[in-house]
Order: sequence, then C-alpha cells, then structure tokens
Amino acid sequence: MLSRKGLIPEDYLLTRLAEDVVPPKFRAKQGKARFVGKNGACNVAHTNIREQGRFLQDVFTTLVDLKWLHTLIIFTMSFLCSWLLFGMIWWLVAFAHGDLDQRGDDFVPCVTDIHSFSSAFLFSIEVQVTIGFGGRMITEECVSAIIILIVQNIVGLVINAIMLGCIFMKTAQAHRRAETLIFSKHAVISLRNNKLCFMIRIGDLRKSMIISATVRMQVVRRSTTEEGEVVPLDQIDIHMDNPVGTNGIFLVSPLIISHVIDKSSPLYELSPNDLQHQDLEVIVVLEGVVETTGITTQARTSYVSEEILWGQRFVPTVSEDDGIYAVDYSKFGNTVKVPTPCCSAKELEQSGGVPRFKLNEGATMRTSVRRRKGAAMARFNDELCKNWMRESEPPRMDECKKTQLKYNF
Repeated sequence: MLSRKGLIPEDYLLTRLAEDVVPPKFRAKQGKARFVGKNGACNVAHTNIREQGRFLQDVFTTLVDLKWLHTLIIFTMSFLCSWLLFGMIWWLVAFAHGDLDQRGDDFVPCVTDIHSFSSAFLFSIEVQVTIGFGGRMITEECVSAIIILIVQNIVGLVINAIMLGCIFMKTAQAHRRAETLIFSKHAVISLRNNKLCFMIRIGDLRKSMIISATVRMQVVRRSTTEEGEVVPLDQIDIHMDNPVGTNGIFLVSPLIISHVIDKSSPLYELSPNDLQHQDLEVIVVLEGVVETTGITTQARTSYVSEEILWGQRFVPTVSEDDGIYAVDYSKFGNTVKVPTPCCSAKELEQSGGVPRFKLNEGATMRTSVRRRKGAAMARFNDELCKNWMRESEPPRMDECKKTQLKYNF
C-alpha cells in the first residue's frame, strides 16, 4: 500500500486500508467499541442466524461476497465436477451401446475412439470447452448421445457465465475505488461564519472524478426514549452544510465539510467537557458514481469523542503555482488552534452568541496587553533605580532609550 511505502502522510488514512499495526505486548483497557472502523468496516457480528438457506437463494451475491480463496476453489471445482459428471455419462453411453468392446470395421459407435473412462473424460472436456482435437466425435448412431451433447453445452455455458461474471464482479467491486477516497484523521469543532461548526476534510487521490458525490453524517450513541426504552445504537441524521451549497459536491480538490451546530443538531448541548466523557460516534459516508466504470461506490469512516478536536481548524492545502492549483497532501490533516468558546452551542446562544464572545475576547486581550506593559514598566523603573544606586547620578538619555527598546515600550 502507498502508506506503507511512505508516499502518503500519516495525517490522513485510506478508507479501506487494513490497519496492520503490531499490537503492543501490554494493552490498556479498551474503551467503547466502534460501530464503524476508521477503514470503513462495520464492527457488527451476525450470530444465531437460523435461516441459512436464504443465502443460497441468491447464489451469485453469495459467491461475490466470499473470499478470493473460496471463490477460486469453487471456480475450479465447478468445472472439474461437470467434466467428471459428463465423462461418467459418456462412459455409460459407450458401455451400454457396446463401444468399449472390440468390434469389426462395420460397427458404428455412438462416440468414436472411446475405449475407457479416461477417453470418455477427455471427450467430456473437448465438448464443454469446445477444443475439438478431432480424434473423438459423436455420430448419428445414438439419439441419447446427441441429447447429452446439447445438455452439456448448455450447462457449460451457464457455468462459464456465472463463474466468469463472479470473477469480474470481484475484481471490479466498488470498494476498490474507495481506497483512494480519504478522510482526515481527526474532526474539529470551531467557529465558522460566526457559527459553531463540526468539520471534517475529505479528498480524492485519483484524477478520475466521483460523479454526483454526496456526503452524509450520522451520530450513533446510546439513548433512552421517554417510555424508558434503551436504544443502544441510536442513529441520528445530522444536516450537512456542503461547500457548494447543494447536495452534490465537486470533489476535485480536498474539501472541508461542515455541520452547523444549531438547535436541531444532536451536538447542540455538547461542551468540551462533555465531549471527553460521552460515548458518541460520528459516522461519515461518502457516496458517488465512479467516472470510469459507472459503478456506485461508498467510502465510510467514523470519529469517536477522542478524535474530535475542540478549538481547532484545518490549514489550507491548495495553493496557486505557475498558473495551476497545487494540492499539498502533507497538510491534509494538519490543524491549528483558533479562539473558540469553551462551552456548548446552547450555552453560547444563551450567553449572547458569538458577538458577545468576541467582545469579551477583545476585552481580555486588551487587559492582558496592559498587564504586560505594566510589568515591563515596573522592570524598567527597577533598572533605573539600580543605575542611580550604582552610578549616583541620573542616567543618560541614550541609556533610557536602550532600556525602553529592551522592554518593548
């Protein structure tokens, strides 16, 4: 993989990349299980399924979902078993008609040059794969042999269609394209357009585009209804504020997808302190149509509370260089700290909103500046007193200017 060779930075991850991290010898106590892994795999185990026959009703999908080793074994065994089955049938036809016995030149067999089961098996392979070496052939002597020939050709075509279609679908599966759809390792919460927003960054490493790409988000957490029913995995949709203002996004360069935390948001009452103690998970789903193949693909990831950074935003990755726009993927997951209210969106709205926060922030900054200047003036006066005590004469004007420049006032 690209990340293993060092070509892709560690600040973002491939959506389907298997995490080959060597486990430590002594593991800490594991936290809450993830509903969706960072690589997009759903962490759900289906147990106690009694109606296993439902999987056989959709044989093609079952074959596509199997592992490659199992698929190749079934691929090989399907042809071998059909060749052996019809080889046995051709041997029985030859045995019943007496083709295995040595007869005169005027005897007409059902199939020429069949003297044993080995020759019948070779004739079965020639018929099904249409090799036709020319040494063995069917004659007009037996009607049953003609019927068997027709049946074997039809069965061979069906096996070819199913198995080759299964191999093609496994090699062209949509999640292979999702390997190059990337998400930022962390999500951030900060102010954007005077609103508290939850933001992530997505990107596409390939030049071939994802057509009609859409992004959906869900919050998965444990909740309790008014009747006292406990829902262990309550999935709540959250509204997305896409950069282009529509449901579809133009994923040519990395985009920052934001969610405005308002009254309708499940994160409305979430504060930085609550974020560290609540067990919630934000699932992000990116869907679109692959431009080259026309197959719909889907990439998924999730962010638990420990992966959500409060008071930070993403740094720019796109710059204009020699008339083209260059994307620096080394900065894909980099964030910087920005002034952000240390309270929930609900408390921020009740306390006067973002303008009141900026006013308080400005007053605090002016107070801190005055304190720094006052401390510098006190140090300046102390040094002047030392000069008077040491030289017993007033300091010269040039020394005063040097001391002022030293304390930056």
